[in-house]
Parts: sequence; C-alpha cells; structure tokens
Amino acid sequence: MKNKIVEKQEYLYGFSDTNTNKVSLKKGLSIDVIKKISQIKDEPKWMLEIRLQAYRTFLKLKNPKWGPKLDFINFNDYIYYASPVKTNPKWEEIPDQVKDTFKKLNVGEADAKFLSGANNQYDSESIYHQVIQELKDKKVIFTNIETAIKEHPELVKKYFGKLVPYTDNKYAALNTAVWSGGSFIYVPKGVQLSKPLQAYFRINTKSVGQFERTLIIVDEGAKVHYTEGCTAPIYDKNNLHAAVVEVYILKNAKARYSTIQNWSDNVLNLVTKRCLCEENATMEWIDGNLGSKLNMKYPATILKGDNASAKCISIAIAHKDVIQDAGAKMVHIGKNTRSQIISKSIAHNGGNATYRGLVNITKTATNSYAEVQCDTLILDGLSKTDTIPTEIIGNHTSFLKHEAKVTDLDKEKMFYLNSRAIDKTTAKHLLVLGFVEPFVEELPMEYAVELNRLLKIDLENK
Repeated sequence: MKNKIVEKQEYLYGFSDTNTNKVSLKKGLSIDVIKKISQIKDEPKWMLEIRLQAYRTFLKLKNPKWGPKLDFINFNDYIYYASPVKTNPKWEEIPDQVKDTFKKLNVGEADAKFLSGANNQYDSESIYHQVIQELKDKKVIFTNIETAIKEHPELVKKYFGKLVPYTDNKYAALNTAVWSGGSFIYVPKGVQLSKPLQAYFRINTKSVGQFERTLIIVDEGAKVHYTEGCTAPIYDKNNLHAAVVEVYILKNAKARYSTIQNWSDNVLNLVTKRCLCEENATMEWIDGNLGSKLNMKYPATILKGDNASAKCISIAIAHKDVIQDAGAKMVHIGKNTRSQIISKSIAHNGGNATYRGLVNITKTATNSYAEVQCDTLILDGLSKTDTIPTEIIGNHTSFLKHEAKVTDLDKEKMFYLNSRAIDKTTAKHLLVLGFVEPFVEELPMEYAVELNRLLKIDLENK
C-alpha cells in the first residue's frame, strides 16, 4: 500500500517510495525501543548505557525556552527506527527502489568521483558509503558512527557527547537515546583535504524520526570541508528530525561545514550543532535553510583557544505555514578571538523568519572582536520577521558590532529591470539573488547552482 502523500508538485523532492523497510519499529518511545535499536546495531554495552541514561534525562527535561514553543509535539506519534537495509550494507544489498530514489535526487554512486567521500542516509541507516584512495592513504577516517564504534572505540569514547552532552537540552537527550546513522570523521595531524566530504540525508517513511549523529575531529594543522544536504516527502503527518553535530578543531586546524537543508513543509527540524576551537583554530558554518514546518537551528562555536576564529553565514527562506527560527551562537573564551555572524532571511507569502542568536565575550576573552549582521527581506504585507539577539561583553578591551536591517524589494531597481524588458518574476528573482550573494559566494559551484534553482522554485510557487 502506498503512503498517503499530499499533492504539492512545486516541491521537487516530495515523492515517496512504497514501503521498503525490512525493519521498522512501531510508533512510540520506550526503554524497549531503545534496547531494540541498540540490538539491531549490535552495540557494546557502554553505548547502550549512554542511550538509557539519555532517555531517563529526556523524560525529566522540559522543552527549551530558547525559540518557539514545542509543547505540541507528541513523542509517541513517531517511529524511531526504520530501514530498508541492515546496518552497514553492501551496495548490492540495497534495494533498487532506494538506489533509484538517490538517482532522482542526483545523489548516487557516481558522486564519489567529484568528492573525497560520500555518505548517504535513508531514514535511520547509512545505505551507501564510499571514500577515495587518497583518504585511505592519508589515514583519514570517514565512516558512519556505527562503524566507528566498532573500529575506533577509543576515539568515539573520547569525544562522543562531550561537546553536546545529553543533559544539554531535551532534543540532544532524545538524539543520544535513539541516534542512528550520521557521519564520523577524523582528519590526522597536518592532513589538508582539497575536496569536500559529503553526506546526504533522506527521510522516506511517514511519521518517522531521523536522528543522525555527526562527530568530526580535525587534528592539529589539518583542514576539511564537510557538506550535507537533506530532503523528505510531503505527508499529511509531521516527520521529526533531531540531529546532533559535534565538531572538534584542534590547534592551527580549520574546518568548514556547509549545509543546504531543503526539507518538505511537514518536517520539524530541531538540531543542535556545536564546535570547539582550540588555539588558532578556524571554523566556518555555511548554513542554508529552506522548507520545514518549523526549523530551529543555531550553529554554535566555542572559541576556547587564543586567536581562534569563527564565521557563520546563513540564509533562511520562510513561506506560508513555515517558521524559520535560525541564527548562530558564538562564545569567546580565549584571548584575541574573532567571530562573525551574517544572517540573511527572506519572508514571503505569510512566512515567519526570525533571527535568534548569541554572542558572549567572556571575561577571559580580552582583545576580542565580534560582528553580527542581520538582514531580512520581506516580500509582502503578510509575512513576519523578528531579530532577537543576546549579546554580552564581559571585559573592557573587546568590541562587538551589531547591525540589523529589514527591507522590501527596491522599487527603483524593479522599475529599472522592468524597463529593460525583464519581467517582474525574473526581476524579483535577480534582486533576491543579489540579497543572498554573501551566502551563495561561499558555496561550491554545484551547490550555488542548486540553491539558485531552489530559490526560484520557492519564490514562484509558494
């Protein structure tokens, strides 16, 4: 029997496969569900104990006060594990229907030749993983968490849950209890990768929750660029996506984490992303947010070491029935640290786009600098935007700059373009592209082209 899908053709990735699941648990969250997930993955006892501790904490924690209200979520409405394959399948074991889905998404086996490596997830499991020989020669580890637990347990034990503990918030606790899939990356000292590593996350099953866990360790003097994309079908019931990302950047190392999120409008996207920068380390978040019924995402960087730096450039597109509550967090601890937040939001057809961010320059972070730039473009009288910054300066030698601006389409520019025989729809699209240029110019070419196409579809059809 095919899943019931709401017809909405303008979202290109709203199709669904028929039931492909070999393993699918019943709806609801319990100790038995958590034990079953651990059993499916053949985990060591220490990971099961972490899951159970996280579940007990989840039951005690209330929804976070930071962001929109989430009390409407009924956690027993979701399936916490569903997969068409066993853990760590071989390519020939993946159903043809699932392979066809990734071909439709332009994500497939051939992608590896353009990248250093690829990791594709379908519902609860990684269904395809490949790395090039260069990674193996340089002893770079790029795999899923399940494999890392078995092959590199000491690394996982050292870093897993230390930056985002399950006590951090209710959804970090939920993820830690039921996590499945996600990426594990370790880049050895001095290794600098010229090509990105990529992951793609696809939700397929109705009412399923996806809870991937990503752990990245960039050793001293190393460099890596990690990219990810995500889509889901359109259903008459919500899907829940609650991921956790932990990134550790050691002395003199650098990392970039690029995301193009293109969820359907029935996904609740509640993500915790956090990075720790040691001395002279650099972190860059490039964060694109399209779609989802409710998106709460605030990539955070802790600038622990002296002379560490971080940048977060984000865009959020909100149309009718979509709440984009996004931003970034920067915590300065080391001396001479630097941070920059550039947030671009677009609200149209009754959408709600909110910037919510934190900059905390602590007492020890002397001679530090932070810059926040929040720009919102409102395309009609139905839409809404808010800027909600929290900014703290804890010493007298640091400096923080904040700029916020809300605008509509420039009528003079529209008139000029129309006078050059450019129709209104194309002119609007060109002006929007100009508005988001600081974000687009940070993307690889193929991502920039894709974002351009997605923006055009969103503006024309929603």
